[in-house]
Amino acid sequence: MKRLVVLLAVAGALCPAPRTARGIDAQLYLSHVRHLSSPEMAGRGTGSKGLRKAGQYIAREFRQIGLLSPPGIQDYCQEFPVSINARLGSHNQMKMMGSSGETNFKVRQDWIPLNFSSSGVAEAPLVFAGYGITAREYGYDDYAGLNAQGKIAVILRHEPQELDETSVFAGKVYTEHSQLASKVSNAHMHGAVAVLLVNDTAAHPGASDELDRFTSVVAPATSGIPVAQVKAEIVARWFRQAGKDFEGLQKEIDKALEPQSFAFPAALRLRLQTDVPRDQRRVCNIVGLLEGRRPEYLVIGAHYDHLGLGEQFSLAPNAAGTPHPGADDNASGTAGVIELARWFAAQGKPERGIFFVAFAGEELGLLGSSYFVNHPPVPVERIIAMINMDMIGRIREGKVYVGGTGTGSTFKSLIEEAGKARTLKLDVSESGGYGSSDHTAFTTKQIPVLFFFSGLHGDYHKPSDTWEKIDATSAAQLLELIGAVAQQLVSAAERPQFVRVAPKFSHPAASASGTGGGGSGYGPYFGSIPDFAEPPTGVRFADIREGSPAARAGLRPGDILVEFNGKKIHNLYDFTYALRGQKPGDTVEVEVIRDGQPIRAKVTLTERK
Repeated sequence: MKRLVVLLAVAGALCPAPRTARGIDAQLYLSHVRHLSSPEMAGRGTGSKGLRKAGQYIAREFRQIGLLSPPGIQDYCQEFPVSINARLGSHNQMKMMGSSGETNFKVRQDWIPLNFSSSGVAEAPLVFAGYGITAREYGYDDYAGLNAQGKIAVILRHEPQELDETSVFAGKVYTEHSQLASKVSNAHMHGAVAVLLVNDTAAHPGASDELDRFTSVVAPATSGIPVAQVKAEIVARWFRQAGKDFEGLQKEIDKALEPQSFAFPAALRLRLQTDVPRDQRRVCNIVGLLEGRRPEYLVIGAHYDHLGLGEQFSLAPNAAGTPHPGADDNASGTAGVIELARWFAAQGKPERGIFFVAFAGEELGLLGSSYFVNHPPVPVERIIAMINMDMIGRIREGKVYVGGTGTGSTFKSLIEEAGKARTLKLDVSESGGYGSSDHTAFTTKQIPVLFFFSGLHGDYHKPSDTWEKIDATSAAQLLELIGAVAQQLVSAAERPQFVRVAPKFSHPAASASGTGGGGSGYGPYFGSIPDFAEPPTGVRFADIREGSPAARAGLRPGDILVEFNGKKIHNLYDFTYALRGQKPGDTVEVEVIRDGQPIRAKVTLTERK
């Protein structure tokens, strides 16, 4: 499950359980979890051999159960491309040019590109942009009075007053402004042609000034400009050439919460060349079909990818390079898909058909589910609903979270009825269909969704998420409930009608910028809902909120935003900071790509409610 929070919990190890009364076999269920999270799968990273082996296993199970491979999908594999494995190329160079000559710096020793850097060359003067933060909600802006246009911005890590609990920056709890990708997008929006990040050594006395491991940063696929980290001792040398004190200025910022940004002498010019190639791989959604009597379909799905060897998404950073089994996240949901397929196949031909889908690429941004809804094996209007299972194997005290109950006209009554005869406690407080798992892709196509989730725990995104901690008995009970709900959906005379519910995003850029269109918060309101599968450049709109500024300007779902108020938009973080630079009442000109053609529109922003 693609989330960036951890709630500590304890779950006991349980042994395989006998067949439950209504036909979901807890022992079979646990055997799937055990196999999918075995060392052989090496964490099922997207694009890895382990993921391919997991997909082959799921396809074999579908074949044995008797599911069909849908039309247009060969051997249950719906193939789609992903970009992975950013690596250092052979043409990474950095040198300073000044009145005293040239100084060359060694990659990996003095500096290193970050894995979301674009490949390219920037040669320009330098500016120091403090922490690189524009936080109008806190009355703080490192770019106030600083001209970064056409310059290389030197930016500190983290944020000011990070150890001061009385600070507007919250102290000890980093805000979204500390995220490296956010800092880079903000610099880009202010016209910087490249970014150099440096450790804020004054705030961390005694800490080693180490360069990041190349794979350790969570970020968009590409930043749009060259981005690198440089050692503090080198930056301190440049400060001295400018007559400034590197650590002293950091302390000044912290002391008064006032920016200390400045331009380095024009005689100092840096040439930065970054070479960060990426691999293109093809991966598979595994799709099986139980054909029904009517040409309408329910989708029951779960993602089968995980973190592979951890690296950038691991919450155990010291364990990077170690297989992260992902037993709960999300071998547990995938095993549920297999066992529900087995159960339904044994009931005979249903009234409506059912697609059983194991999605790839969820951990990289809902890639597989986004591909499925944009390339469905049947016309999308024939899909009546989607049921998503993500982390269903560690139910504690009988509590299960059920999201999306507000998105289908019949869902609340279905869930209430299915829960009456069971001991599970269903939390239906999150009625919207948005979030950080695969059901979101279906919501954006106005398909009703239900999301089943047993909660986070202390093993989430760590090597300790292992099969023996799965509570197979409780998971089987939940699958019985899900099966009962699904049976009603495929048998009902009328299909559920889609109901719009205000989204609540967990994606940092979406929630921060107001692009999601729902909920309260700081900043102007635009009214788009982003597609989590990023195009090569820009932000694709999965949906446009009715009555929003974007809707009134004629923007449509599927449009790709590439320019906002004169600023190029490479990714959702860029959109965040471009939007934050405006205020309610401003009219901005945007450019979108629609059906391959550029379209310009004027959008009058309103206040977020």
